[in-house]
Amino acid sequence: MKQYKNIMAQLPGNAEDMGTCGGIQSTGFLFPTMKPLASDNAAKAAAKAAPAAAPAEKPVEKIDFSNMKIEPLFEEMVDFETFSKSDFRAVKIKECSAVPKSKKLLKFVLDDGTGTDRVILSGIHEYYEPEQLVGKTAIAIVNLPPRKMMGIDSCGMLISAVHEEDGHEGLNLLMVDDRIPAGAKLY
Repeated sequence: MKQYKNIMAQLPGNAEDMGTCGGIQSTGFLFPTMKPLASDNAAKAAAKAAPAAAPAEKPVEKIDFSNMKIEPLFEEMVDFETFSKSDFRAVKIKECSAVPKSKKLLKFVLDDGTGTDRVILSGIHEYYEPEQLVGKTAIAIVNLPPRKMMGIDSCGMLISAVHEEDGHEGLNLLMVDDRIPAGAKLY
């Protein structure tokens, strides 16, 4: 109230005579507080109800692809009917283990959406440790005939991307978003 009187004392006329100031009734405060708009209240309520912000994602590391080589594209064309015979599916990696007596092979037990586990062997142990892959969603071609490797039937093939970098082969297992269900067909 003291500030009000100080301000009013600086205005022309007498503060006691100023029951109204420019036609506005004096409330004792020169700048009355404003009520927030309904939309402001809703925004504040939503902010309070929202969970804490997710931690900031790490910045994406830029990769220099200029020194990498990839295999040339096939010149021979495949008709659509032939392509359509390949059955690519999303598979969930339930188990993964090193194949005894093999430096390269990993044994995958996969959920392919059929309700029956599928076993696929893949020579990618140089690039991945088994525990890194359990729980991931990968892509497999599931209609290849079984192939015996180290005495184990491999029923399909996991899809990987390969390239050459500085004279060495690089490999990345094709993994997709875990929200894709096991057995989802790729077109």
